[in-house]
Amino acid sequence: MRGFSLGVFLSLSLLVPAGLVAQVVPAPAVPFPGLSTEGTMEIPRPGEGLVIPFIDLSIRNPESGREVAFSVQLLLLLTVITLAPSFIILVTSFLRISIVLDFVKRALSLQQAPPNQVILGISLFLTVFIMWPTLDSVYQNSLRPLSEGTLTVQEAYREAETPLRLFMYNQMRTKPDNIRLFMAMRGLPRPETLADVPTYVLIPAFILNELTVAFKIGIMIFIPFIVIDMVVASALMSMGMIMLPPVMISMPFKLILFILVDGWGLLTDQLVRSFV
Repeated sequence: MRGFSLGVFLSLSLLVPAGLVAQVVPAPAVPFPGLSTEGTMEIPRPGEGLVIPFIDLSIRNPESGREVAFSVQLLLLLTVITLAPSFIILVTSFLRISIVLDFVKRALSLQQAPPNQVILGISLFLTVFIMWPTLDSVYQNSLRPLSEGTLTVQEAYREAETPLRLFMYNQMRTKPDNIRLFMAMRGLPRPETLADVPTYVLIPAFILNELTVAFKIGIMIFIPFIVIDMVVASALMSMGMIMLPPVMISMPFKLILFILVDGWGLLTDQLVRSFV
């Protein structure tokens, strides 16, 4: 007990002076900001020295019409940023690629591999690869001049819209039935050139075209794997293995066939060529 008391006393004797020392300590050998002329470093008191700025968010009436216009522009910018993912999905090659890859996953009877995040990531980077000339044209003719101040917002919008309209129209050039459909539903006259087709007509027509093409590719992908499922199911039925799921037996054969024919390479090559 006496030893324990002695240990506590020594510990207090070491700790208490550290908390009672003066606010002036010997200065280091290297000059340091905050040193006084006497060679000591002054520790700032609370409220002195570095001050963290206070952020004040308040609502007040605008002082001029310019502030109102700026607020409206900021609101529109936030709206555009919110709708940007949907815009990227619907007016680029992302829609077709993601649907085809999902068809491949279902045709191979795969449940978790590859995950949906991986499929979406592959679709995104393939979209960037396919859309790179269009995106580069948008940057060179619209975004870059806008940042340099040589174009207004309206002019930059028109310059950015033109390459995307050409891309969407090129996918429907051989079969513009969807354009005729939406033009007829709006009661618009038959267009002679691309300039006669409004953007609000071109975008839904492009979406329907992409859905149609993606489903056609998916059907072609499904056919060989359906044949494998039918053969395996017939073999199991002939052997009396009714309780054994045919998918469990056919899935390895599907994967083997897909790997032997270099399925990923062929699929990627044909997807890219379908946009040329």
